Formats: sequence, structure tokens, C-alpha cells
Amino acid sequence: MRGIQFLVNDDGEKTAVLLDLQEWGDLWEDFYDILVSRSRAQEETISWGDLEAELDPESSTNGPLQG
Repeated sequence: MRGIQFLVNDDGEKTAVLLDLQEWGDLWEDFYDILVSRSRAQEETISWGDLEAELDPESSTNGPLQG
């Protein structure tokens, strides 16, 4: 397949892949997003309301955000 190269170990087993990002960049971005999402699947979640309160300098218990 054009724009894709595999790295192999001494036994000829594929161990890595090299993608031409000019050819496959859009697909790589989607693939990477999936990898990031799966890597975060077990992280603790936060409710939207709690996040808003954390980001709102007026409601923050730590005082206003410094910019």
C-alpha cells in the first residue's frame, strides 16, 4: 500500500508502522483520537456543572484565575 511502511524484527514480524502523513494524515488524526480516548477510558469523570464551577473565576473557592 502506498505511503505505508512496516518495521520488522529479526524474525520478520511487523513491530511498527510508518505512515506518510501527507498521504494518510487525516486518517491518522482519527486513529490518534481513538487511541487517546481509549487510553483515558478508566479516568475519573467530572460532571459538566462541576467543571463549569471549576472554570468560573467567580465561583471558584481558590479565588480568581490568574491570566
